[in-house]
Amino acid sequence: MEEKTFVQKNLWWIILIVVVVLIISWGISKYNSFVVVNEGITSQWSQVENQYQRRFDLIPNIVNTVKGVAGQEQKVFGDIADARTKYSGATTVDEKAKAASQVESSLGRLLVIAENYPVLQSSQAYRDLIISLEGTENRISVERMKYNEMVKALNAGVKVFPSSIIAGIFGVAERAYFEVPKENQVVPTVDFTE
Repeated sequence: MEEKTFVQKNLWWIILIVVVVLIISWGISKYNSFVVVNEGITSQWSQVENQYQRRFDLIPNIVNTVKGVAGQEQKVFGDIADARTKYSGATTVDEKAKAASQVESSLGRLLVIAENYPVLQSSQAYRDLIISLEGTENRISVERMKYNEMVKALNAGVKVFPSSIIAGIFGVAERAYFEVPKENQVVPTVDFTE
């Protein structure tokens, strides 16, 4: 009778060790991919905030330009200032999204008011500011879309088996999508009868 070699004697142990090493390697790889996606989401949100800051830098110039012609529209100016203050104090993505939507709504009302002043419409400075604002709004839209795509990738990884096991072990949680609150999805209306 032939004597068994080391591999033959320990084949099941070797297979078990290889399987365990593969599972651990996969788990580490999956965890690392969660970390990379989470960091990407944080970075992408920073890009959204950069564009918001660009918008906030433009708003005082637009407000001052409109104030010069339409000074009686104080409520809208106050709404814009209030929304900017709320955004500055917001700490979560959801709070910032709500505050940013309030800024958008107030800014929309301001632009509707501005349309009623032909002198303002003919001002080159005002037109330049509006063109800059439109460009910024487009950038914000693109950055929000990229943010939501990254959140979608992370959330799918957190939900899909077997990566959901790794997510659960390491406490990787779903992230919130950027969503415009329902109350801010309505087109702004301006009532001049007040």
